[in-house]
Amino acid sequence: MFTQGSASIVLDGIVNLLKPPGMTSHDAVAAMRRMLGTRRIGHTGTLDPGAVGVLPLCVGKATRLVQFIQATQKSYRAEITLGVETDTLDAAGKTTSVTTDFALPVSRLVDVMMSYQGEILQTPPMVSSVRIAGERLYKAARRGEVVERPPRPVHIYRLQIVRIWPEDALDLEFGSRILFDVDCSKGTYIRSLAADIGRDLGCGAHLSFLVRTASGPFHLADTKTFEEIREIIDKDGPEAVLQPMEAGVAHLPRFDLTRAESKQIGHGQMIPAPHEAVDQPYVRLHDETSGKLIAIASGTRRSGRPVWKPICVLESSNEGAGAS
Repeated sequence: MFTQGSASIVLDGIVNLLKPPGMTSHDAVAAMRRMLGTRRIGHTGTLDPGAVGVLPLCVGKATRLVQFIQATQKSYRAEITLGVETDTLDAAGKTTSVTTDFALPVSRLVDVMMSYQGEILQTPPMVSSVRIAGERLYKAARRGEVVERPPRPVHIYRLQIVRIWPEDALDLEFGSRILFDVDCSKGTYIRSLAADIGRDLGCGAHLSFLVRTASGPFHLADTKTFEEIREIIDKDGPEAVLQPMEAGVAHLPRFDLTRAESKQIGHGQMIPAPHEAVDQPYVRLHDETSGKLIAIASGTRRSGRPVWKPICVLESSNEGAGAS
């Protein structure tokens, strides 16, 4: 809740933040809490401190949508540097291995990178926030410990080379840099992908640059820096920096409800649904009169009949779900 003068403004929506380098996702949330004057803010997927790019922040009731935004596809532009491995798998770490004597044809790089398209198993890096035995891996890494991490399935939808430096080199050599784009599923670690590519090439590599270009429906071109957000707040108020909650779940099928149905869903009750509902794991339900997003629901059956089962209620009847 933002207090402006003597008036209190309820804030519900999503900020498409351009996270700067050197800031953790948690730090970004803390900074936005101070700017908007509310503690009810959550991020939608960790972005490494050294990385920049799209970091959607959910404000107010939109925090209930975090799990649905986190599950969406992510896109990155990344750079790997050949011949140097680090303990963090990126440029921020200490060098652990250097290989200088190699010359690889670009065709070899293409073959290796293409082998990672599709579903793969990936081991989370030690500097990640994954919990093993109740502790986040990066805490063990700070103590110099290496914990066994079971590989996890992730999906690489697209992997495309954009540019290679030096541009006039006939082969890939020590210090060669490869810029590439990747579209991937939730939970994919680009630094691990960079290190794995270097391992398969036989020369080692680390992630030397990373920008997240998209997180689900949120794109780099539409992000705002902290400075831009401050200017907007000062000029037009905090609501002006927020996108509506439904922007975060625009990828889900939409169904409209009558006022009576909206009230039932607002109370957490199941309601009759179309027959195709049983094939919809998640949908967004809107009130047909006000257009408001009422809930996220899943299709199931009750007594043999298809029904909408509310998973996340955003507007209860007490909050005026059916109000115009």
